[in-house]
Amino acid sequence: MSPVYEPLPVPERLDAAPPGELSDKESTLLDKVLAHFSAEDYALDGELKEEEKMWLSYECMLRYLRATKWDANEAIKRLEGTLQWRREFGLYDLVTAELVEPEAVTGKEFLFGYDRCGRPAQYMCPSKQNTEEGPRQIQYTVWMLERAIDMMGPGVETLALMINYADKAKNPSFSTARTVLNILQTHYPERLGLALILNVPWMLQAFYKLITPFIDPITRAKMRFNPVSTEDGMYSTSAAASGTDEEKAQERIFEPTQLVKQWWGGAMEYEYDHAQYWPKLVALCEDRKNKMTEAWRKLGGKVGQREWDFKKMLEEN
Repeated sequence: MSPVYEPLPVPERLDAAPPGELSDKESTLLDKVLAHFSAEDYALDGELKEEEKMWLSYECMLRYLRATKWDANEAIKRLEGTLQWRREFGLYDLVTAELVEPEAVTGKEFLFGYDRCGRPAQYMCPSKQNTEEGPRQIQYTVWMLERAIDMMGPGVETLALMINYADKAKNPSFSTARTVLNILQTHYPERLGLALILNVPWMLQAFYKLITPFIDPITRAKMRFNPVSTEDGMYSTSAAASGTDEEKAQERIFEPTQLVKQWWGGAMEYEYDHAQYWPKLVALCEDRKNKMTEAWRKLGGKVGQREWDFKKMLEEN
């Protein structure tokens, strides 16, 4: 198989489904959050920008409601906190592809393939660290997370995080790790589907123990160390990989054709070539974002629009 240098397109999933029905109580709480942000006189240090209204989707409000255990007032507070953070962090103007590109040249992070639930795989290779620790490293991590969100198809709200600590990986400082964890847990709730981690040396095991108290229990439960790959796919454990055909069908995480071969055992001879990969990723995400925005406008361009609806429009067109 020839080497692959580009991100894979978003797959069309026949089993994808819109968000499930809510209970009467959940619907009432969602209506309260929606009414708050939909009020004609609503402002948060000025009127909401178009990007902010689109971000405040039906699914986004549900993610924050679930994260706050269905406390509508707390969900509103956290949503407004994230709206402020997104402005201050510069997601709409400062944190651009041009700003973070120097962090990307070695391929220390990249998006490639999708697991069996359609979640985009975001790879991290700490051994390819190429810059001094600073704000831009954090900006790059967030920028890549935003691109993973761009690559989520209809019915997909989470990603698969793939971390490989082989080849003398350089561990981030405790301060940086804690800052990134705080951003992810505070401003990206319900976004991590699973985290697969390879080749964790004993020193990093101690580091994980150090930061574990700052990782919420739900996130910890999604972490899988040293998953097992075979010719027919990747599994979370060796027991799952050697199970019956029915058990394997249920426990398979990745199909081989959606998984990088080196280190991860997939079928794809993927190589990171910055000159080929980076412009393709940027163009693909910008195209998807623009088309989703246009679909959102056609549907009314309002707060509370369903991501399912405007993503399906993108697929159909």
